Amino acid sequence: MPAERASTVSIEELGRRARAAARILANASTSQKNDALLKAADALLAHAAEIQEQNSLDLAAAEAAGMEPGPLDRLRLSDARIEAMAQGLRQVATLPDPIGEVLDGWRRPNGLEISRTRVPLGVVAIIYENRPNVTSDAAGLCLKSGNAALLRGSGSALRSNLAIAKALRKGFAAAGLPEDCLVLVDDATHETAVGVMRLTEYVDCLIPRGGPALIKSVRENATVPVIIDGDGNCHVYVDASADEDMARSIVMNAKTQRTSVCNAAESLVIHADLAETLLPVICADLEAAGVVLVGDEASRIRVASIQPATDDDFGREFLELKMSVAVVSSLDEAIKHINRYGTGHSEAIITTDLDAARRFTREVDAAAVLVNASTRFTDGEEFGFGAEIGISTQKLHARGPMGLRELTTYKYVVWGDGQVRT
Repeated sequence: MPAERASTVSIEELGRRARAAARILANASTSQKNDALLKAADALLAHAAEIQEQNSLDLAAAEAAGMEPGPLDRLRLSDARIEAMAQGLRQVATLPDPIGEVLDGWRRPNGLEISRTRVPLGVVAIIYENRPNVTSDAAGLCLKSGNAALLRGSGSALRSNLAIAKALRKGFAAAGLPEDCLVLVDDATHETAVGVMRLTEYVDCLIPRGGPALIKSVRENATVPVIIDGDGNCHVYVDASADEDMARSIVMNAKTQRTSVCNAAESLVIHADLAETLLPVICADLEAAGVVLVGDEASRIRVASIQPATDDDFGREFLELKMSVAVVSSLDEAIKHINRYGTGHSEAIITTDLDAARRFTREVDAAAVLVNASTRFTDGEEFGFGAEIGISTQKLHARGPMGLRELTTYKYVVWGDGQVRT
């Protein structure tokens, strides 16, 4: 069974500790924050064996409990993944510090000088499932952006998360910052998760990273401000003018390069002009890689191995080797299909028609719209943000990959020389 040990420390006390650390961290220098990130990266590698040992226990418990292959892959750590976590922290250390950036400024006729300056949010809480790398990514981004991280992972990854957090906290302390810049909730019960969602006195922003059940619980229970890291029912639309070799390559990459992540493609939409010739070839590519295809009647007429798709199939995030297929007669129909079934994450068009590409980018409602590129590029590191804290599918206050700037807000700074209002 997954670990869900009860903490002896209350959620309120953890929130208080995170708030105290956030006040110190908000005034830390860029060099001190960078030093903490580098020392945390070193600590991760120094404790890699311990982290791997604890992850093996989590994996064994999850497999015994019947966890599916996709979630198991997200839970699994390897030497390469731990190295990638450390490298992510190092990369964040190289990024410009957003804190203190002056967004704009102006002078009023009465002599007042007004500016908007970027500041931390404060305490950022993240509730997440399975992925222990989120512990490192979230802590690193929060620290660089001047925020304390209050993290609550799932019971399935509790041992892994505790080991990672222990290493990171050592690194932060070695740089002279409070260990409580990262506070990990070591109680994975539902009641504790709800407690985090309602910690209004201490939490400035909550980011949930998980499946529909977690998002539903957050919507029902949260009283703190929330940024939703939503599902990724991502589409690749192959337009009538698409380069066929490019289409084959992008569809395969988008679907199979890593199936268990939110920016993997779940739906293939193809123009009818290519349904007779290109669709069978793409489907053969996918099926050779083990992908199970479900589709509409028009696709099944062209490819006999495609199974019937339900309306639910077109709207699902499979996170496995499964994909829906739809044949459309026009760009209009493609856009309509994607806007109906998409989750606002990432949508791609393969085309040589510039007008079609422009219409697609303008009319498809998603956080990221890609032209002649795989949906797998919707990622904080690939966008140049360093490790990301999630990909927002909502429109306030952040959208798309959430990097350092998305973890800040701003304050107005007003300078005067004795002005009073009349």
